Amino acid sequence: MRKIALLIAIFLIPCVSWAGLLGNNASAAPSVQNKQQFMGLPVYIQIFKEERTLELWVKSGEKYELMRSYNICNYSGGLGPKRRQGDFKSPEGFYNVGRNQLKPDSRFYKAINIGFPNQYDREHGYDGKYLMIHGACVSVGCYAMTDGGIDEIFQFVTGALVFGQSRVPVSIYPFRMTDANMKRHQRSYYADFWQQLKPGYDYFMAHKEPPVVSVQNGQYVVNTRPTSQSGGLLQQPQLASNYTFTQAK
Repeated sequence: MRKIALLIAIFLIPCVSWAGLLGNNASAAPSVQNKQQFMGLPVYIQIFKEERTLELWVKSGEKYELMRSYNICNYSGGLGPKRRQGDFKSPEGFYNVGRNQLKPDSRFYKAINIGFPNQYDREHGYDGKYLMIHGACVSVGCYAMTDGGIDEIFQFVTGALVFGQSRVPVSIYPFRMTDANMKRHQRSYYADFWQQLKPGYDYFMAHKEPPVVSVQNGQYVVNTRPTSQSGGLLQQPQLASNYTFTQAK
């Protein structure tokens, strides 16, 4: 049954190559068999600028487990959020990816549009477009990976969206937001902005579930786990813009 479902996925998105699942590209990654079992499950991405790390998490049971950490080849503009087109900054904040944000025919091999600007960015007047996670290892505001790295990330994100995850959350932090790192950067110009991001980092560290994020009065707000009147968990709000690709990046 699983093989049949994967064949359906191939026809739904024919331009996506699934061949990467047949090879084990990292010694720290799960076995080939385990990778195939995780394909199609919900995924979550965390990016840490200072550490130049992208983490791919996959939901196994009730919690998310780390599938793999990838080295970020390149990003630009240093720490701090992106504010305007042409500032060469790579974004920070909470974003979401839908199927219309996948770009398998990017001129940078393959690309995933993170959804900048989101609601927070728009309320602050930030502008920019085509902010991606992509291959080719070059960046002018994007998060550039090796082609092998984006291949695997792209496959898992695509699989999750095809099999029913409505949006893949992407949390982008300037660094791992430990108390020690926050203290080290407490005099930064961006310290107040980073205080808004830290609860998202803390929530995931505590619960191994993506944070539930909203924007209120121009600020990110990370809520505790909200419940409906019936006692069930509410779905995570979708904050990212529904960006439709009109040209290749």
